Amino acid sequence: MVFQTGETLRLGIIGLGNRGFGQLRVLTDMPDVAISGVCDSYADRVDKARSLVQEKCGTTPMGTQDYHQLLARDDIDAVVVMTGWTSHIEIAVAALHAGKAVALEVGGAASLDECWQLVRAQQRTGLPCMMLENCCYGKVEMQVLNMVKKGLFGELIHCQGGYHHDLRKEVGNGDIDRHYRQQNFIHRNGELYPTHELGPICKLLNVNRGNRMLRLSAMASKARGMQLWMQKHRAGEAIADTRFNLGDVVTTMIQCAQGETIVLTHDCTLPRPYSRGGLVQGTQGIWMEDNASVFISGLSPENPAHWSPEIWEPFANYDDPYGHPLWKAYQQYGLRGGHDGMDYLVLRAFIESVQQGTPTPIDVYDTAAWMAVTCLSEQSIAAGGMPVEVPDFTDGRWIDRGPALPGVYALDDVYDRLF
Repeated sequence: MVFQTGETLRLGIIGLGNRGFGQLRVLTDMPDVAISGVCDSYADRVDKARSLVQEKCGTTPMGTQDYHQLLARDDIDAVVVMTGWTSHIEIAVAALHAGKAVALEVGGAASLDECWQLVRAQQRTGLPCMMLENCCYGKVEMQVLNMVKKGLFGELIHCQGGYHHDLRKEVGNGDIDRHYRQQNFIHRNGELYPTHELGPICKLLNVNRGNRMLRLSAMASKARGMQLWMQKHRAGEAIADTRFNLGDVVTTMIQCAQGETIVLTHDCTLPRPYSRGGLVQGTQGIWMEDNASVFISGLSPENPAHWSPEIWEPFANYDDPYGHPLWKAYQQYGLRGGHDGMDYLVLRAFIESVQQGTPTPIDVYDTAAWMAVTCLSEQSIAAGGMPVEVPDFTDGRWIDRGPALPGVYALDDVYDRLF
């Protein structure tokens, strides 16, 4: 049965900005979760979080501005790290060494060394370490996963995805709102936020389980969007003339061991509607997110009188026969949490894995490989788009690693019999 509660899991929450506080609110609604400690570098955020837990759960967790104090406690089984990008891995490594299971929010790595530190810490401790990539649990992404695993697209050839999100206001006011994105956009130039699109793609392509990313090449456009926004909206302030290094559009191309190609796009500083720009193309068909359409050879209608007989059909036509069984069960259960419900699913995937002592559906090898794309893209751009090698964080195990254990939250395959 799906969505069963288990033995109470005692959590510590590290990072209480907009994302951390929102996820804390979701966690306080789970009857098998106890919030034992909260931490943030800002005291007002700690106080706000403690008040929320008291209001919703009737208990007051310990609060601290030093995550080491939280990790030292023996009344915490696992931690959820939701701090700024450049501290995720540092805190996750410390948590593993302190004997805590770890879930860390999405973001890119600053160096390959820290990715290896994370992998080695998990290997030494044997504790769960999972990136909370919520887009792996999006309704559309999971339906595409189901269709791929059932063979509708044939053999996969090429995938695309992007983080297309106008973040000029969030980035431009980052110094006011205490948001870490601003400093990253000012100082770095690369694919800063790859995992929303890359995570689901890697699961489609069996990356780290029979496949892996071999190399990538990245290029960045000129940077104009943020400077124009700052000059208009922060005129008269010292920060108005800040130079932003991040190109307005960053394109990263990745080649996989089994011959597939991946294209990622980071596009956050120009005016545009939101999109993750998904595209999956195989020998039998194609799906495209931006027109919410699909073409499956032998299934989709054709127009023989047209110069191109292939005709897009609505992706919604496949909702009933190929909607992921987890989402069908979830819709009956009732959606909850943020981002159209997928936040709740990714949190439950972690929590129930720890409760049951089973492998997390996104493991440390996935986490390290996906995060590494950021620092590798920076290297490639700095070298004029030269290809750079993607490390094999599995140390060769990818060759014969099969799917993880069957489960309702599994991302390596779809197990209809469990629903």
